[in-house]
Amino acid sequence: MKLANFTVETDADGIALVSWDQPERSMNVITPDMMADLATVIDTLAADAAVKGIVVTSAKSDFSAGADLTMLQGVRAEYRRRAEADGQEAALAFFFEETRKLSLLYRKLETCGKPVAAAIRGLCLGGGFELALACHHRVLSDDASSRVGLPEIKVGLFPGGGGTQRVARLLATPDALQFLFRGEQIKPAMAKTMGLVHAVVAGDQVVQAAKDWIKGGGKAVAPWDVKGFKAPSGKVFSPVGMQIFPAANAIYRRETYDNYPAAKAILASVYEGLQLPMDLALKVESRYFAKILRSKEAAAMIRSLFVSMGELNKGARRPVGVPASELKTIGIVGAGFMGAGIAYVTAEAGMNVVLLDRDLEAAEKGKAYSDNLMAGRIKKGRAKPEAKEALLARIRTTADYADLKDCDLIIEAVFEDPKIKADVIASTEAVIAPQVVFASNTSTLPITGLARASSRPDQFVGIHFFSPVEKMLLVEIIKGKKTGDKALAAALDYVRAIKKTPIVVNDARGFYANRCVGAYIREGHLMLMEGVPPAMIETVAKMAGMPVGPLSLNDEVAIDLGLKIARATKAELGEDAVDPEQEKLLVAMVETHGRLGRKNGKGFYDYPENGPKRLWPGVADLQREKLDADAIDVEMLKQRFLVAQALEAARSFEEGIVTDAREADVGSIIGFGFAPFTGGTLSYIDGMGAKAFVELCKKLEKACGARFKPNRQLVKMAKAGGSYYGAEAPAPTREAA
Repeated sequence: MKLANFTVETDADGIALVSWDQPERSMNVITPDMMADLATVIDTLAADAAVKGIVVTSAKSDFSAGADLTMLQGVRAEYRRRAEADGQEAALAFFFEETRKLSLLYRKLETCGKPVAAAIRGLCLGGGFELALACHHRVLSDDASSRVGLPEIKVGLFPGGGGTQRVARLLATPDALQFLFRGEQIKPAMAKTMGLVHAVVAGDQVVQAAKDWIKGGGKAVAPWDVKGFKAPSGKVFSPVGMQIFPAANAIYRRETYDNYPAAKAILASVYEGLQLPMDLALKVESRYFAKILRSKEAAAMIRSLFVSMGELNKGARRPVGVPASELKTIGIVGAGFMGAGIAYVTAEAGMNVVLLDRDLEAAEKGKAYSDNLMAGRIKKGRAKPEAKEALLARIRTTADYADLKDCDLIIEAVFEDPKIKADVIASTEAVIAPQVVFASNTSTLPITGLARASSRPDQFVGIHFFSPVEKMLLVEIIKGKKTGDKALAAALDYVRAIKKTPIVVNDARGFYANRCVGAYIREGHLMLMEGVPPAMIETVAKMAGMPVGPLSLNDEVAIDLGLKIARATKAELGEDAVDPEQEKLLVAMVETHGRLGRKNGKGFYDYPENGPKRLWPGVADLQREKLDADAIDVEMLKQRFLVAQALEAARSFEEGIVTDAREADVGSIIGFGFAPFTGGTLSYIDGMGAKAFVELCKKLEKACGARFKPNRQLVKMAKAGGSYYGAEAPAPTREAA
């Protein structure tokens, strides 16, 4: 056999070891070449009488990350081409057969007549795990890095290589649906308990354990191909089945508000597939997969959450020609909530940290944050005690600026006061080496203004983390007017080292993410002042696709901070820069009622010590009038939430604050949770079409006010029939700060 992606070795017992090892890739992924090679392997080994069994494994540290989704994008593009050339019916037939190839290939393996075992180390996800599921026996290593899962739902897809059907026949239906809906990565012990794998052994024993199963008489027939097979939860049309699927449908709607076609397709595939023999069930799955792959939601999510996010993580915005930064020790000035979080993620990434605050006690308190986080991970079985000790050993606390002298990068995270930050900058620059980059983790203050306190503004940059640092994936890198390529490159190298996703934005009030978030929260405030019931505001926001309502989000970021920002904005830009109704609400909440948000346990919600948060009853008393919920246009409320944010993104793009559509979209989803099914703020506009979006803006402008007036570039793009991702995509007004 001539193979590029696999090697095959048959031992004296007649067991063929098939090792997956794609050249020039750090991880195995499913591609057309890989599929062609696997088909050759199956045909050859199935026809060889000397082969008694097959073990499929990986020659890399991980088994597989799943499919290369750019392959699926290529199939979509070919479908569109054929639809124009040959007609819709011929294009659909082609598309169905192409997207079904992987499922048929795995079924060929499953029914090849030889017992097949998967020997899995490391990650085994998506289509890679579907390959393992098509094997008759699965052995998983007990390494800390080992995980199995089907995460396709997170990019708008669902398992199309047999995953929905095999999982639904391995697990009780409620467990199968939960596993498929969540797309989580499962640890070895749990995978064994659930029945997703048959054995968990030491990493260096997986291949031998798989071979031993074959030598011990492993059967070449999957359970569902044995006559008389019964699914774990029994028949769909049974008393048990009728208790499962109505509830599952209700849960699906509660969790997705029908915004995610892939989730609905999972439910339908399992429901229909369990009523059929495996080959027909796989065909049902393939039809749903082909339908979902053609959906605009899948196209948008794949582009933003797989392709664009991957490009940004690999340094798409890193300046060309700047040498890689050597970041061994990071100085963090300010050990408060944000500084402590930054220290934790930095130490977790293996770098040393010098954590400085006004006194040693404050610095130690910041370090204790890492101690508590690691203790929590140990309690949940996600880390070992020795890992905690090693991480804490990498964090050195101090109150002496001289201890920063050997740091390779400085990140300032002190109080949002220009004078305090200026003192920190001067004290730090007095001791660090001339080539060391200084970064400010400010969320509100322009970087260009802060850099005036620096003696080397070309090495001054913003690194804006989101709270809580350890959980949020996005980091905004802010370029001031004098920020140089070296500073930008160092910031990007650092963010990549801590395994977060960076977007590069130019300097402006609110930068990009906070500007859009501000528009979202403002809309919730204005709805409240219009008389919309508070619970309706929160629910409709989630119906629109946001993870939390605007009132809940405002509690998290602090209501008094919102008031402070509003007053600062008025002072800088004039009275008209802040909506008087919003300011009135903030003043009432903060100054009249002392409700600052979650931080003091009183905001738009109450936060009882025992029990879940609940809306503060007094919120309704702040409304001059109360609208009848049944008379409110829910669709318009949903549009207001999404359009307010997307329009702010469009303005940011025109102004050159964000200069890359990929960053606008990725940043909006992972930074502030903008409806993921849209693909992000600018993809939301493209998905609707610029012309339709502008018309919607004008409709909302007439009904709600000038804040919905479409910006000039957007109007121009609508007239030209352009888009943010099209060949004639608009250019931002400025390319650099």
